[in-house]
Amino acid sequence: MFFDKNLHIWLPSYVVRRIRKTFWKQRWPIHVLFCVVDHYEPMWGGADRAAETARVSAWVERYPMITRGHRDHDGVPPRHTFFYPEEEYRPEHLEALAGLCRRGFGEVEIHLHHDNDTGPVLRKNLKDFKARLIQHGHLSKDRTTGEHRYGFIHGNWALDNSHPEGRWCGVNDEITILKETGCYADFTLPSSPGEAQTKKINSIYYATDDPRRPNSHNTGTDVRVGGRESGDLMIIQGPLTLDWRRRKIENGEIEYHNPPTPERVRLWVEEAVHVRGRPEWVAVKVHTHGTVEANMDFFLGPRFEQILSHLEDRYNDGQNYRLHYVSARELYNIIKAAEDGRDGDPGAYRDYRLISGLTGPI
Repeated sequence: MFFDKNLHIWLPSYVVRRIRKTFWKQRWPIHVLFCVVDHYEPMWGGADRAAETARVSAWVERYPMITRGHRDHDGVPPRHTFFYPEEEYRPEHLEALAGLCRRGFGEVEIHLHHDNDTGPVLRKNLKDFKARLIQHGHLSKDRTTGEHRYGFIHGNWALDNSHPEGRWCGVNDEITILKETGCYADFTLPSSPGEAQTKKINSIYYATDDPRRPNSHNTGTDVRVGGRESGDLMIIQGPLTLDWRRRKIENGEIEYHNPPTPERVRLWVEEAVHVRGRPEWVAVKVHTHGTVEANMDFFLGPRFEQILSHLEDRYNDGQNYRLHYVSARELYNIIKAAEDGRDGDPGAYRDYRLISGLTGPI
């Protein structure tokens, strides 16, 4: 049976969206933008220094081997976005990941766990961590301003103090602070079946912060073709739907106890998260905790190869579907290109607004 005590929060949006989908006019080919965002925590479970190092080393050594021979429509290998926690900073881990990212296998962004925090402390921590990541060559630059920017995932999913009990954050103006410190988009959601799930689902939208109240991203303005940037922060959600066959909530999570299957991939694609007016560019943002050993066994082993092969066989025939492996930054760039009215092949817009500090000069 469906288990989500907060189903009532997002079920109305789910029903409305299902009705609207019956009126969509599909355009072909469908471009599948496959993005894996990782709550990447080397210290997970209280690991000692040796275990941390072993986890990072496994990714650096094995990920290129596992993904060898897998390419998307653009000839690009699978990308992995490592959202690294501010509170787990280790210079040697960031250096090791920089080496992997320079080879085109991924990028590093910002992840943060905090509780009972304050605005001034949060602002300082984000600025300091951003500076540290830049020292290691991570984070992107704005093509126009040269400013360093970052993507964000909130630990425990409590973005903008959205946990109903006020846990795992404490900062009602967090969205404002993220904007002011250079965050280009948040990739936290969905959080279901967690308590911090928003009413708005399966969307790419702008949230406007109310610094006096929590959960300002509960609703927002959809990003649309021909539209303009509004509010304070772009929110890029992953798929959230009801899996009627399994009687489960489908939230795009990849874990050892919930591995991806062809049926789950179908649900992700058919949920069709997209910029309004560009339904043929479908964002499939899924999430994981990649340093949990059981999850590493999946991503760094043959089962991940199998799902990559399925993606390439089913969603990259060139006529009905074209597959694009994208990082979080690249997904944002493609979204901004759609907003500006660009069409055709989204792979041409991977560096549209922001360029990686590790893969090329400004």
